[in-house]
Amino acid sequence: MKKIKILTIILLIILITMVAFWGIYTQVQNRMENQVKDYSYAMDLAGSRVVRLIVSDENETTVKDSEGNVVEDSENLTDDEIAEKGYTKEETPYNSDEVKTVDNYKKSKEIIEKRFNELGISNYITKLDEETGDIIVEVTENENTDSIVSNLATTGKFEIVDSQTQEVLMDNNDIKLANVMYGADSSSATSSGTMVYLNIEFTKEGKSKLEEISTNYTKTTEDTNTTSEDANTTDENATTDETSDDTSSDDTTEKTITMKIDGEEIMTTSFDEPIRTGRLQLSIGSATTDTDTLNGYINQASNMAVVLDTGNMPVRYKVDTNEFIESDITQNELQIASYVMLGIVGLALIVLIIRYKLLGLLGAFSYVGLMSILLLVIRYANVVLSMEGIFGIAIVLILNYIFVNKFLNKLKDNRKDLSKEEVIKANKETYKEFFIRIIPVIIMVIAFSFVQWTPISSFGMAMIWGIALIALYNVIFTNNLLKLKAKKD
Repeated sequence: MKKIKILTIILLIILITMVAFWGIYTQVQNRMENQVKDYSYAMDLAGSRVVRLIVSDENETTVKDSEGNVVEDSENLTDDEIAEKGYTKEETPYNSDEVKTVDNYKKSKEIIEKRFNELGISNYITKLDEETGDIIVEVTENENTDSIVSNLATTGKFEIVDSQTQEVLMDNNDIKLANVMYGADSSSATSSGTMVYLNIEFTKEGKSKLEEISTNYTKTTEDTNTTSEDANTTDENATTDETSDDTSSDDTTEKTITMKIDGEEIMTTSFDEPIRTGRLQLSIGSATTDTDTLNGYINQASNMAVVLDTGNMPVRYKVDTNEFIESDITQNELQIASYVMLGIVGLALIVLIIRYKLLGLLGAFSYVGLMSILLLVIRYANVVLSMEGIFGIAIVLILNYIFVNKFLNKLKDNRKDLSKEEVIKANKETYKEFFIRIIPVIIMVIAFSFVQWTPISSFGMAMIWGIALIALYNVIFTNNLLKLKAKKD
């Protein structure tokens, strides 16, 4: 029975190791895809995208009629048509001289950094040229980089306007927060899937404005009834349909609002009823069960929510350059370093087996299991791996080797006639000695994990997850394996 339990634990460790090093592949359409999450690499390993944002020198063009009112839908009018209708065209710079100040440049840089932080991106660098206002942004290259870069120059100017008069009814000052919500589609009994919503919550004043707007901009229906007698009194020569004593018609009038971001129309709508919650929920896309499509909607909604939640940049920017900078460390060099590390681990485990025989073999299997689980935890905990992070993983493997060696060393004199009590005692002593000695290291890596600089935080996060795993894993696997090896209770 003990042999079966030992074999079960060993097979489980082998399975975890195969998943960690080779993955789990399933067929997607005509290709095989690994379903195990990939590592998140920092700029020094994955390369980076460098974007230069320059202060926009573009002008905003408005067309006005003879009374000075803005003419809507004037984009398609030619200059001759504008002159023929008596309209005038005005060119106004987006960034006036009053706007182009150092304080506004700094505030714009801070807003860009807030957007990165709200998106959960910590691996970035921003630099400001206070003289020109140019901002250089460097961010890790991955599958989301294009989406991130496309929103860098978004000013974030939010407006709800009257669709006809263009009167601004609400703006950024009325927003309390914006976030993403999603849930099952409840609009149809037959459809299924997940809906993604952009949720906008307004301030106390904004809540009152929204209630007033949603009351005034609702669909209304006017009933018009005209009798044949009324028609005759209006005009003696009018004729009426003898088969009908009255006619009726329903005239529907609708006032609409338009929601804009940076002057671009997001949607035009009216309201079915007043909104008193102070909250707008706008659906993004349609209900879907496709994971890729759903993630696309979530990314789109997240980008919009972050732009709205972090405020309106005082300066309008445009992308001047957008370049990919390759890492100095190639994938081939990274693979060679990994093989060297695995080779060193293999030699160390052989030493363990030679020294402690069967106990060493069980300890070696347990060690490989911890290494495999650590690699999975690093991926799913979204630890951004830099060279410093890889160095942290190497230190964790050394610390775990020291732990296992201490544990086995306390049992080596009794390995032929080992009892469970001796294993338990040795385990407790090893934990006490080991973790008391590394308390300063634990304090240091906890502090490092909160540092915003990626090389340091990567090292700290890799170490803290590794130390936590040493404490948890060895009491579950290593301890139980050696207790099963014990010949007597």
